[in-house]
Amino acid sequence: MRWLSSLSALWLAASVRGAVSHDDDGNVRSIALRTHTLQQPYLDSDMASRWYDFGGDTIVRTDSYIRLTSDRPSQNGWLFSRVPLTATNWEIEVEFKIHGKNQLYGDGFAMWLTKERGKQGNVFGHSDNFEGLGLFVDTYKNNRPGVVFPYVMAMYGDGKTSYNKNTDGKDTEFAGCSARGIRHASVPTKLRLTYFQDKSLKLELQYKSEDEWALCFETSEPPQIPSVTYLGFSAETGELSDNHDIISVKAKNLYTSGGQAGKSSPGGGRKNRNQPPNKSGGWGWFLIKFLLFGMVVGGGYVGYTAYRSSKRRTHRF
Repeated sequence: MRWLSSLSALWLAASVRGAVSHDDDGNVRSIALRTHTLQQPYLDSDMASRWYDFGGDTIVRTDSYIRLTSDRPSQNGWLFSRVPLTATNWEIEVEFKIHGKNQLYGDGFAMWLTKERGKQGNVFGHSDNFEGLGLFVDTYKNNRPGVVFPYVMAMYGDGKTSYNKNTDGKDTEFAGCSARGIRHASVPTKLRLTYFQDKSLKLELQYKSEDEWALCFETSEPPQIPSVTYLGFSAETGELSDNHDIISVKAKNLYTSGGQAGKSSPGGGRKNRNQPPNKSGGWGWFLIKFLLFGMVVGGGYVGYTAYRSSKRRTHRF
């Protein structure tokens, strides 16, 4: 029976590690959000994605990338989640690639967390006057004196304010940074956006060296992102063009190990601030209890079977 107990313990530990991961901050844990994660081959057997829709000029290469725009003029493509992102605190890591054959190129691509989904328009392929968060990787400089391009910036849309393409969004930007070298980088290019409601919004970029994350911006007064938003990406080209590829998307729900009120719950939904703290320990603890219960039942069954076999042998003698 010792080998059975050891095997069960190993299986239990592996299951818990797979369900819950620890971040660098020992007080923060994460759970993968399958509904907003995207990786090769991207499409199901029926040549559709279960969790994402795409449209416009978007091309899907199941072994390589999702190309929002090709290196051709007047392209416009988008990719949006089918279900809303309702986590209070989250982290989204995106691997992408911007490349082309021309010395002059444009315009860029955007990442969205908005109430709208799949609406084409003239803001990096998405409709203007959006409500939510737009993150723009702008590769073509229109009119931003003293700013080095490509430039990465964030804008919060209230549903009424327009993005001014002529000034590269200068008037509506609340945070941003220059990212020279992000196009045609020699390492996989990635962005990582981390959000804690009412606490912080942080953007990190990887494009100089692999596994080296550069801080683009971090604010302790983040905008109030709508409680129900869709995660999406879009890109556009004008007279100048580029390939704008999405390689993978990894989304996580973040929560503190104490399960305090007002923090994100492991299930991914928003938590009512008036509810008492959750002391159950989340899905990890539920999984542990479920597996322990199964082990107890299984052990009892094995013990009962062995007892019956022993009694039968005793009766025979």
